[in-house]
Amino acid sequence: MLRHTGQKRSFRHNLRLAALLCVNAGFINAAGFIAFKALTTNITGHAALLAIDIASSNFRSARMALLWLFLFLAGAFSSAMVISKVGRDKTSAYTLPIVVIIIIVLFVAVFGHDYNHTLPETEYFAGSLLFAMGMQNALVTMVSGSVVRTTHLTGMFTDLGIDISSLFSKDGAAHHGLKSRIALRLTIIFCFLLGGIAGGMVFITWSYNAFYIPVMLLIVALFYDYFRVNIMRMLPSRRAE
Repeated sequence: MLRHTGQKRSFRHNLRLAALLCVNAGFINAAGFIAFKALTTNITGHAALLAIDIASSNFRSARMALLWLFLFLAGAFSSAMVISKVGRDKTSAYTLPIVVIIIIVLFVAVFGHDYNHTLPETEYFAGSLLFAMGMQNALVTMVSGSVVRTTHLTGMFTDLGIDISSLFSKDGAAHHGLKSRIALRLTIIFCFLLGGIAGGMVFITWSYNAFYIPVMLLIVALFYDYFRVNIMRMLPSRRAE
């Protein structure tokens, strides 16, 4: 999923990446909302709340919304900076951002049980997840060449509508590429919703232990290519036996 970049990257690579990390983002968004009463994978709602808070002179809430906008931006900036410095064509460039995201989500899983619903704690916990999801969104955007985004669906529904419209207006020769894009967008939408349903259900049952599941999904994303390549290398020797 992370090993192939640029022209080496195929539709199948993006499909795997979208499926796994969209489930991850949907899970964190739902579990984070139940836990902290805040959306933790996108900032559209927070931008609207910021405007409302400023208009109503609720500057304390406006400060929190502004902080969350900044943290998502900072996460995306940090991830993109690391990847650009190491090199977008190198798999190792994507390792550090994923490790940081794992550490942040693990922090929420471990210390979330001590959450007392105070405003500073809400800022720390929800803000840390927004930073992590900013990192994930930038990482996925860069590795997929801006084809896949995993933390929100507004753009996906817009692009899906445009692609479906084009499907009816273009000739058959262009349909293959359109159908692939539609399949990818539908996968993103479905997996995000699936992750959200799972996140809500598991958090209700497991409380903050639910965040260990996104940690495991991220570990799978980190080592998927390594294990897959090694398994493929073992297959010929098994056939020979």
